[in-house]
Formats: sequence, C-alpha cells, structure tokens
Amino acid sequence: MFLMLFLGMFISISFNIRAQQAPKLSQSNIKKVVAAMTLEEKARLVVGTGMHFELPDSIRKRLGNRRNPFESQPDADTTYNAMIKKVSKFVPGAAGTSAEISRFGITSMVLSDGPAGVRISPTRKDDPNTYYATAFPVGTLLASTWNTGLVKDLGHSYGNEVKEYGIDVLLGPGMNIQRNPLCGRNFEYYSEDPFVSGKMAAAMVTGIQSQGVGTSIKHFVANNQETNRNTVNVVVSARALREIYLEGFRIAVQEAQPWTVMSSYNKVNGTYTSESHDLLTNILRNDWGFKGYVMTDWGGGKDAVAQMKAGNDLLMPGNPDQYKKIIEAVKNGSLDVKVLDQNVERILNILVESPRFEKYKYSNKPDLKAHAEMTRIVADEGMILLKDESQALPLEKDVHKIAAFGNATYDIIIGGTGSGDVNEAYSVSLAEGLKNGGYTVDAPLMDSYQSYLKQAKEKQPKGFFMMARKPIDEMSISPELANELAASNDMAILTIGRNAGEGADRKVENDFDLTDIEKANMKNIAK
Repeated sequence: MFLMLFLGMFISISFNIRAQQAPKLSQSNIKKVVAAMTLEEKARLVVGTGMHFELPDSIRKRLGNRRNPFESQPDADTTYNAMIKKVSKFVPGAAGTSAEISRFGITSMVLSDGPAGVRISPTRKDDPNTYYATAFPVGTLLASTWNTGLVKDLGHSYGNEVKEYGIDVLLGPGMNIQRNPLCGRNFEYYSEDPFVSGKMAAAMVTGIQSQGVGTSIKHFVANNQETNRNTVNVVVSARALREIYLEGFRIAVQEAQPWTVMSSYNKVNGTYTSESHDLLTNILRNDWGFKGYVMTDWGGGKDAVAQMKAGNDLLMPGNPDQYKKIIEAVKNGSLDVKVLDQNVERILNILVESPRFEKYKYSNKPDLKAHAEMTRIVADEGMILLKDESQALPLEKDVHKIAAFGNATYDIIIGGTGSGDVNEAYSVSLAEGLKNGGYTVDAPLMDSYQSYLKQAKEKQPKGFFMMARKPIDEMSISPELANELAASNDMAILTIGRNAGEGADRKVENDFDLTDIEKANMKNIAK
C-alpha cells in the first residue's frame, strides 16, 4: 500500500513539474514549444479533430442505425475525447477545428466554409438567438465587376462576419479556373482567366485578412470538375500548369499572403496534390515564398505520411488512423521527425495570429444590415446586361402592370449548393423586388406560380446533406394563357434560372441547354 501511494505521489509530482516546465506559446518561442512537444502532441496538431455536423432529421431517419459518417470517431485517449467535445461546440456548423493542446497554451482554430459567405448553423439547440450570415455575391459575379477595390471593400465586411462569429480561418475564396462551363462549382470561382482570378482573389484575401482573420485559397490545383473529383488524374503540361492553372494562385499568394492554402482532391500527372512535394514545397513555398500552412480538402489524399513529407501540414477533417500512421512512421524511421516539426511550426506560426489565440471577445453580432447594403452595391456593379434592344431596360415608371413568368421569378436562387451555400436570414424574390420598386405584378399569375411550386416541392425527393435537389420543371404557358395575360398587362418578364453545386457537374441536355418547355414558353410569351 505504501509503495502504491509513493508511486502515485511520484507520478503526480512528475506530471506537475512537466506541466510547469512546458513553455506557453507566444510569437517569440514557437521553436522552443515545438522542441518541448511530445511526438503524440505533434501528431495531434497536424491532424484535425474530425467533423461535428448535426444532420437534419430527414437525413438521420435515412441513416437509421448506421453511423453518421460526419461524426468523429471516439479515441482511446479520454483526455483527447474531452478536448474534442469542447472544441466541437465552439461554432456549431463550422467545417472543422484543429486540436487544442492546453499545456502549451495552443488553442484550437475554427475553420468555416465558405466562398460565398460564412457557412455555420443559423440556429442552436436551447438557444433563442440566431446566427445567420450574409450571402455575399458569388465569385463569378465579383469578377464581373472588374473592380478590385470594391472586392477588397466587400472583403472587409466578409472578414468582420468571420471574426464576430468566432471563426479563425475562412475556407475560401475558391479560385479554380472555369475550364468548362458545366463545372458544378463554377459559381464559386472567378473566371476562365488566371490574371482576373488572381487579382480578384488577392483583393478578397487582403480585405478579409485586414480584419485579423485568415483565409484558405482553394483548391490547389487543377480542381476544375466535380465528376470523380477525388480520383481524377489531371494530365497537364508544365507550361499549361504554370501559365493557366497555377498563375492565379501565384498572384494571390505573392500579393496577399493568405494564411493558408487548401490542396485539392485530384491528382496532377499521377500524384495527389496533397502528396506532391513539387506543388506544395518547390512551387508554392520555394518559388513563390508562401509563408502560411497547407491543409487538405476534407478527406483529400490517401497517404498521411506522404502528405507530411510533401508539405501538407494539416490533415482535415482528420481521423485517428492518420494520427497513428504518423506516429508509427516517425518511430520506424520512414518519417523524419524534423519534417513533422516543420509541419507543426508552420501551423503555430499562423495560430499565434488567430483571434482565438489572442482571446478576442467575439460578439456573435456582425452588422448584417450594413453587409446587406454592401452586397447590394457590389451585386449591382457585377450584373451584366448582354442586350437592351429598344431600351427595354431600365423599366419606365409608367409600366403599371407586369406579367412575371418563370419559377426563378418567385423561387429565387441565392447561390450554389454545397459548402458554397449560405444560411442567410432572408432573401427577396424578383417578384417581391418588382413590387418593392413600385411596380404591379399580375396577381393571378403569381398565385398560379406559387401554388405550382408548392405542390412540386412537396413531390420532390429530398436532397442529401449539401447536395442540390432536382430542379422543378417550368410551368407550361400555353398560347391562350399568354394571349390572355398580354391583354391585361403592359410588359412580360421571363426568368430562366439554373443552379449547381458541390459534388456534381451540370449536364448539357435540359440543363445547359433550354428545355422544350422553356423554348415553348419563350415563343408563346414573346408572340
């Protein structure tokens, strides 16, 4: 009994001495902290804490007894599990978090989607408050302004929302090349031109980071399709890679120094980007002078050890298997601990700049009204009028009554789906906007569309998680109905809308091309 008590006291004293000796992280002692960390602590820091998404009830029912694929796997380390439970509650709905190691004062970093506005849960359990975010203009519209100063100003508002909601790094902007108009995530990206993409991204990064939060430009590199995005091998010449696919990233890195870069899912010339030393070290760091850390896209790549060696510092969202493989590799000599030390150091270099590390008292109350006004200004400048025959626009005030056609007139598309979607507090449809502008919208036609859309939505299959629902076919407008409405209205407006998003590319037939119903409606209304 005495021996057991003695050993217990010895272990307790040893632990307390160790805790007292651990240097507390600061901007001036990062190398000292890395040297004092155990192998296990280093491995914890380079592997994210998993995913903590609360699935909608409809999805939970479909899963039944099966495990939620977005929930973190429990670990044998009870202290680690307690830390996971703590950090997962920081910002509900955020995409992920890094590990907290309290004995060094290493705080977690909260990482949040998205490229078109902060994506977090708008409501929280047992909390009467709301946490809506601004649906900022999407990347393609921003590039259409040709105004980097305006994009930078928008970035100030964007960065304020990131900071006031307790987020450290925004997972955006997206800046892949719009290689094909069918890419599902084109709305997130700026342009088919690398110069435009680079300049716009640099302006956005500068604006957001001026608020003391970070960005993660993505997806590095050549992630230009959603089809087979996790396995596709992009075969590209060195010149095309440098001049087209890398150039925008180079401009953004050298002009704005984003805190982080997100490696993409795909392979480039046979190697996953997150495992490519050439891309992440030779080009990104040695050629361009990138100073931050690289993180994977969620679940990107296959080999955790190869990712460490390549210079992919943080594996997101992270899983216990990656942690174990990194430790094993250091112990068996296949991963030099100096490489792991460098990965850790790069993360800490950014972490010490983060709001959470600096104990910023975020309000959870960004100025959404002011940001909506800013959004209105930027959106107005980005809208493109292709033709205006006979000066049809702007609408004259003596236009008293408008027949407004098209599903998207009443069920407005705010932005794309997936991680680029935003939980905004409200939206204004085109029909509502016309009424707000002093115009009269044909009421019976509006009622017909609203009734049609309500019934169609009730029959629609549910979308899965962040995937888009199948679009609703347009209501058919017969020649007789078009003639009847023409007799009682001064003008017709026909809206044709499309949406796309993460995980799938668009199709040509009945998507990129007009559908037969849309062609017939256009003909009958124009007649």
